[in-house]
Amino acid sequence: MSRVVTESGAEPSARDLAGSPDRFGYEWNAYGEILPEYEEQFQRWTAHIAPEEWRGKSFLDVGCGMGRNSFWPMQYGARQGCAVDIDERSLAQARRNLARFATVEVMRASAYDLPFAGRFDIAFSIGVIHHLEHPELALKQMVRAVRPGGQVLVWVYGNEGNRWLVGALDPLRRALLSHMPIAWVHHLSLYPATLLWLLLRLGLRPNAYFRLLAGFGFGHLRSIVFDQMLPRIAHYWPREVVLELMEAGGLEDIRLAAVNQMSWSAIGTRPAAPPTNKEPERAGG
Repeated sequence: MSRVVTESGAEPSARDLAGSPDRFGYEWNAYGEILPEYEEQFQRWTAHIAPEEWRGKSFLDVGCGMGRNSFWPMQYGARQGCAVDIDERSLAQARRNLARFATVEVMRASAYDLPFAGRFDIAFSIGVIHHLEHPELALKQMVRAVRPGGQVLVWVYGNEGNRWLVGALDPLRRALLSHMPIAWVHHLSLYPATLLWLLLRLGLRPNAYFRLLAGFGFGHLRSIVFDQMLPRIAHYWPREVVLELMEAGGLEDIRLAAVNQMSWSAIGTRPAAPPTNKEPERAGG
């Protein structure tokens, strides 16, 4: 079984609750199964790291949800991992999905207060920091968590390719959906998901993302629609903002890749520890 840590001393703070941990906890409680098609999504989101490059590595998954993004590195041969989230429903599903991996730790911890320093080879956060009020603080915590020379990767919504979401859905979500009881939002997601499913069946596939969606079942499509409708905060960042965020975190060798023509995968390296300039003391000096 995975090693379970239920108490890390982290309580949801005002900064945590400004995001949507409770609302995503509802989502992952409703959609907690690991689906085979999640693997292709994970590989697209982590485009800078090939499956074989996870072998022997240690990783930190920040905002793990139900554990789907920790599952694949372990399948690829990662040495050990730590999956953290703040909502207990998300963590319960993560424990269930990761139970087969003896070297995965499931921990309750805030993205703003990660209890690690220089521990991991890779820290990643998939679809999380764009839902935070202070993403720059979470990213700095991730940088601190990796060893010097370690890598930090994030996948975030892009502004490019999402103009229709930014112009239509996002104002509706901010003004109405984010204030509604989450069960109501879940019910309402049925209708746009049905419309999307029908349009995909009729051949609507204007970009890489819609071509990917066309291969998903209805339940998976509904979970994606619901995921777009539920958060209190959702940032859609242009490339330059993602680059600035990574640079502000103190990362170097930063690389960005467009994902599905609608989002960004970004990776950077924590600088190696600077060499000391102090000369050794001479005996008898």
